[in-house]
Amino acid sequence: MSFEYKVVESSNVEDVEIESIINEWVRQGWNFDGMQFAMRESSKRPAMAFLLFTRERVVKPDAD
Repeated sequence: MSFEYKVVESSNVEDVEIESIINEWVRQGWNFDGMQFAMRESSKRPAMAFLLFTRERVVKPDAD
């Protein structure tokens, strides 16, 4: 079994935006796998979010 990976970057880290991104990619067949934040030194609020998705890669047989 082989997997594909998708990373979506967002500078808008509000809950509504993150929910929208997750719902969009899950509807397209991706599985939400996790999220990482990039923090600012001068603030407790994240500067960016990286949302991680996976899905099984469909391997097409070679045509002879």
